[in-house]
Amino acid sequence: MYEYLIGQFASSAGKKAGEFYTPHEVSELMAEIVAYSLKDRERISVYDPTSGSGSLLITIGKAIEKQGKSTDSIRYFAQEIIEATYNLIRMNLVMRGIIRDNISTSNNDTLRNDWPRNTLKDEPLLVDAVVSNPPYSLKWNPDGMAADPRFQNYGLAPKSAADFAFLLHDLYHLKYDGILTIVLPHGVLFRGGEEERIRTQLLKLNQIDAVIGLPPNIFFGTGIPTIIMVLRKSREQKDVLFIDASKGFEKVTAKNKLRARDIRKAVEVWKDRKELEGFSRRVS
Repeated sequence: MYEYLIGQFASSAGKKAGEFYTPHEVSELMAEIVAYSLKDRERISVYDPTSGSGSLLITIGKAIEKQGKSTDSIRYFAQEIIEATYNLIRMNLVMRGIIRDNISTSNNDTLRNDWPRNTLKDEPLLVDAVVSNPPYSLKWNPDGMAADPRFQNYGLAPKSAADFAFLLHDLYHLKYDGILTIVLPHGVLFRGGEEERIRTQLLKLNQIDAVIGLPPNIFFGTGIPTIIMVLRKSREQKDVLFIDASKGFEKVTAKNKLRARDIRKAVEVWKDRKELEGFSRRVS
């Protein structure tokens, strides 16, 4: 009921809703990918660095539980800059019956305040999965960040768009055998300058697993086309799987919505790295 009410509020809140809510269908697509990737692990840690109300984290947890995992086997890390929204994520997680020892939260600027950290060893905490729907093309100030270990091997995102800064922060906190799913605007695939250099480095290191194109007008507050990018620090495959899921949707009031069969098709194609004409392709 709580998730339903949040969704209803988001649908009428317009642009403001983008601060705290990821549409359930997008969360579900990401969750299925994450849950499948981690199905053999007994204990799982999941981190959302731009958590909003926690809808994405909650959906990930449900998908992992469907794999037969105990609810107590999942540890949640949530970071959110807006205080009112941060209070939503804490309430949302507690209302789900998650034990408090499995909830870690931070009300802070993700890019300026690197978190989570292992305080005993004074080092970054690495997790099994990072899931993220950061604000699109946010202006940020990268001054003094060149030596930050999160960005050192890749470069700094431009001041005009922090998309890759969020991605690199997420990747930094991923275990060597973990998985990252992040929603980004289409522009990250083709913009030049600093973003091209970062993108090239990610490809050279073979860390981009898949790119899933989403339908336009699917998010609250923006109609721009978006993608889900799937990344790993270590991969056996030497190609990138492109999936065009932008045409499979139904129109609900003023928004487009992924249907269950659209989600299922994209996930199955991703699992098998299958090529379907007009839908998916592996690119070297």
